[in-house]
Amino acid sequence: MFSSRSRIEKSLIQVGQELGRLREELRVLSEQRAQVDDEADDARLRALVSETPLAAKEYRDSSKTSVAFRKDEEVKLARVQFLEQRQDDLLDRLTK
Repeated sequence: MFSSRSRIEKSLIQVGQELGRLREELRVLSEQRAQVDDEADDARLRALVSETPLAAKEYRDSSKTSVAFRKDEEVKLARVQFLEQRQDDLLDRLTK
């Protein structure tokens, strides 16, 4: 019993540490994504106004970067949800 309890506690610590790390990564990623989104909006406006191939390319590149940031954010959010569920399951096992 003690061995099982200590394994659960160790797993809880690991899950908690990973959750903390992921939440910090998400915080930073969110700030970076906001900046990239602003740059993409600016590039879109420049592309509309100037109608040059270079401006259009800059907009496409900015837009791709913004999409990549969003996908990374979605993956990290899914991992956080998984870990939160894992943490809940471990806590349930610990209290039984």
